[in-house]
Amino acid sequence: MKTITSLDDVSFDANGWVPAIAQDASTMRVLMLGYMNPDTLRETLETGRMTYFSRSRNQRWLKGETSGNFQQVKEAFVDCEGRSLLFLVDQTGEGACHTGEFSCYFRSLHDLDQ
Repeated sequence: MKTITSLDDVSFDANGWVPAIAQDASTMRVLMLGYMNPDTLRETLETGRMTYFSRSRNQRWLKGETSGNFQQVKEAFVDCEGRSLLFLVDQTGEGACHTGEFSCYFRSLHDLDQ
């Protein structure tokens, strides 16, 4: 396994963001997709707690700071082109989704009206 040694290996978009996927380390269920900027990525790697950049509020967002539903980083990966991040996390509290669901991916497209 290759380890990145610099944030230069991460390709942030024109806004300075990179997609960050949180996946439950024990169930491997995808919990959510958020975004990070260089500062929140650095904070996440230093503290071990998932810290995102809220695009709608235009500010740093420590997951669980208000809800108590923290995500503790177990492993972190960058894709082959540096365009997205994957974090295996231990999810505490009720879940990752602001709706109260364990995962943000609880709605099926199977019954989608076309």
